[in-house]
Amino acid sequence: MPGFAFDYLEGGCFSEVNLKRNTDEIREVQLKPVYLNDYPGSDLKTELFGETYDAPFGIAPIGLQGLMWPKCCEFLAEAAAAHNIPFVLSTVGTASIEEVAEITGGKAWFQLYHPAEDDLRDKLLERAAAAGCPVLVILADTPTFAYRPKEIRNGLSIPPQMSLRNVFQMCTHPTWSFSQLGAGIPEFKTMKPYIPKGLNMKHLGLFMNKTFSGRLNEKKISAIRERWKGKLVIKGIVNEEDAEKAIGLGVDGMIVSNHGGRQLDSGQSTIKPLTALAEKFGERTTMMIDSGLRAGPDVASALASGAKFAFMGRTFMYGIGALGRNGGHHTINMLKRQLQQVMEQVGCAKVADFPKFLLKE
Repeated sequence: MPGFAFDYLEGGCFSEVNLKRNTDEIREVQLKPVYLNDYPGSDLKTELFGETYDAPFGIAPIGLQGLMWPKCCEFLAEAAAAHNIPFVLSTVGTASIEEVAEITGGKAWFQLYHPAEDDLRDKLLERAAAAGCPVLVILADTPTFAYRPKEIRNGLSIPPQMSLRNVFQMCTHPTWSFSQLGAGIPEFKTMKPYIPKGLNMKHLGLFMNKTFSGRLNEKKISAIRERWKGKLVIKGIVNEEDAEKAIGLGVDGMIVSNHGGRQLDSGQSTIKPLTALAEKFGERTTMMIDSGLRAGPDVASALASGAKFAFMGRTFMYGIGALGRNGGHHTINMLKRQLQQVMEQVGCAKVADFPKFLLKE
């Protein structure tokens, strides 16, 4: 990838303290192996919202995937469908709801950035329902645009700017550049029907900034719950007060997340609130996690700490950046093998049994 694209993928907010804390603290979790019991073997299959997936992890929603690698959104949806794991499409992804639904056979989840106008919200919900999306994810952890120095330096703030430095980086990365020429300029394809034609990059950025209202509240969640007949998940829950409200509003699950360390540098890592929330609410709702997980052992640590399922974004993007279209398949196979090895090592036969192997202080 050119440097500006990799910085967009890899970067966090402010000094990137929470970006590092996420992964560091997941890796402080310790498991307790049991060696002298009979062991029938490991089974990664996991039931989630009535669907049985082949592994307890999925592909998290990522905005602007096509900037980082051409047609990346489609490649990852294709890999997820082939390996029977969930793919979550972002409202600001670079493939449309309909395209991803066709690739995944209607099994993709959709993550909604809450629009400022109810009319646009309803249109997006109608499209997601018509496409067969079984799960809607609504985003709580982006009430404001974060201060991300790398994106500002690279001209990827709002409004975006293309610098000579970026052009030079594209020229020195010919594989990416020629692939991008073939794929076309990355677009917010789900949003394309609502974007006025002929906007330059500056005005497109300003339009997108005005179109979304990131802060959720009970009224907004209730309105979505009333309209959405499928499973409803809130992403970004990290405290008991919000979790209690979310359950009271009828959500089916929540993803403990801090947006990959891209929003609040002084916030907690994800593993600590997950552990506390799973202990208190795990019997009342489906607890999941994203942010900070990079490898199979990280997934094992999250499952042992109370998550029913885990999502990763950057990990799959690294695979695509290294291997192109085959990167999603390779990464999924690698993660499955890593997780299976951990299960075999500690003596965990089923994913649901992982909490039994958590070493508690």
